[in-house]
Order: sequence, then structure tokens, then C-alpha cells
Amino acid sequence: MSILVRPATAADVLEMSRVLIASITELCDADHGNDPDKLAAWTRNKTPEGVSAMLANQHGRLFVAELDGVVAAVGAVSSAGEITLNYVVPAARFQGVSKAMLAALEAELKVMGFAEARLEATATAQQFYQAAGWTTDGPQAVGRQVNGYPMRKAL
Repeated sequence: MSILVRPATAADVLEMSRVLIASITELCDADHGNDPDKLAAWTRNKTPEGVSAMLANQHGRLFVAELDGVVAAVGAVSSAGEITLNYVVPAARFQGVSKAMLAALEAELKVMGFAEARLEATATAQQFYQAAGWTTDGPQAVGRQVNGYPMRKAL
């Protein structure tokens, strides 16, 4: 089993969309409760068109993690020092792909000059981030269909 994290390219857009939608739909039911409105709101920008727009955004950097040559995770950082995406395809869960992606995203933020990183964790991912040294940084966010939990970590 080999894991490779690399910058995303336009050729990855369809696979990235597939990973994002499958991860949200199948792994994050603790967050969306299989509510069609919540799922629609969360996945609205995860279409190939939405992913293409993310890739073109100059304020973010997108990455993919390949598991044995197949895109199995999608991650992103912002120019504000935040991890904005970290999703794994259900079949690759608990195989080290998410950990490899998180390590690469943290390293990218260090290269960008940040001493601290922030993110908003899903209920599904909170324990994953806590195990990686992230701490809670306030109450659950409000105002969206699905609201996460602010977290931070010194890099």
C-alpha cells in the first residue's frame, strides 16, 4: 500500500468531486443526519464545476492523496492559515490516508509561514483531529445547514 499526497490538478477534478461527495454522504451522517436539505447544502459546491472553481481560487491550495495510484482523499489550505478541506473516500478510511493528508496540509501551512493553523471540524472528525494534537477553539459554529467545531493547532 502506497500513499502519495500531491498538489491537485485540473485532471483530478472528477475524482475529487467523487471523493468529496462520497465522504460527506457516507461518512458524515453524524453531521447531516441524512437530511436531504443538509446534504444538498453541503455538497452544492462539490460538483466538478465547484471543484474547478476551488482549484482556480488563488486564495487556496488543493491537494489529493493517492492510495495505490487512485485518488482517495482531498485536502485544501487557505491563504488565511486554515485547513478548509480534508475528506477521504469511504473505502480508504482508517488506512492512513487522512493522516498523511493532514500531515501534508500542516506542512504546507508551515511553508506558507504560519505558526498556528485553524480548521472547522465536523462532529465525525473531531476525535481524529484531537488525536493529531488539535484543540477545540470555541463553541460550534452557527448559521449554516451543517455547522462544525472550530479547532486550532500550533505548527
